[in-house]
Amino acid sequence: MGRLFSDLKTAEYGASGHPEAPFRVRRTFDRLHSAGHAPERPKVQAVDADVVLLHGATHLDSIRRSTFDDPDTPAYPGIADIAMISLSGALSAADAALAGEPSFSLMRPPGHHAGKDRVAGFCYLNNLALAVARLQKRKPGLKVAIVDFDVHHGDGTESLVLGRDNTSFLSLHQYPLYPGSGGETRGNCANIPLEAGTDGERWLRAFEPAFETLLSAKPDILAVSAGFDAYEGDPIAGLKLGRTTFKRVGSLLAQTKLPRFATLEGGYSEDLPLLVEGFLDGFF
Repeated sequence: MGRLFSDLKTAEYGASGHPEAPFRVRRTFDRLHSAGHAPERPKVQAVDADVVLLHGATHLDSIRRSTFDDPDTPAYPGIADIAMISLSGALSAADAALAGEPSFSLMRPPGHHAGKDRVAGFCYLNNLALAVARLQKRKPGLKVAIVDFDVHHGDGTESLVLGRDNTSFLSLHQYPLYPGSGGETRGNCANIPLEAGTDGERWLRAFEPAFETLLSAKPDILAVSAGFDAYEGDPIAGLKLGRTTFKRVGSLLAQTKLPRFATLEGGYSEDLPLLVEGFLDGFF
């Protein structure tokens, strides 16, 4: 069984009616614990130097001072500290994966819409991209393949890794949909736009050949933005993946036998704990 990093401090913020809600971590934590997983707090403590690997020099300060402006991403009290905890989970999962243990970071806020100097789409720091950058700083030449299966295009991640050496990116997402990008492949960033109503079988038919192409670059490690809002019961999007599809995705990633880690992105259905459990049953 792999390693699960989480901290219930990341469930201590929220706004009434906002879909990125505390239950996402709290209930999923409880479900996974009851299923035999052993959640542990991050082993790596994120510091400012980790953030400036990819974000602008003043980005974290803008979060601390609440000087950013995004209608979907509120300036909650203490959100900078919580965002750093979430980043700590991603860094810990990346380190564990490199050591040979498949890992998952169950944290919020998510990260894949955050750009160099931009807070966006519920995201403050781009946890996954920063974890990848830190690995590559520690191990120059490390080849990383990023898979993003959130229903929304990982525009922040793409902006941070576009043209980056030894890094490839694959995103499957509903299109058109927020953030409006991801309609075509660019350089090392492969985008697979899918129309509303796409079910699990059709999604997998699109994923499998695209994933094989990603693997043709012979990556050393897989980094996964695990969003569960492509689920048929999710309230804010229109793809129709069933619960078993997420387990299948986890299994396909695991079948590579590559070191691998994943971070929680979206997923706003009350069934999120079951979806994450299914994914980890395959991924671990």
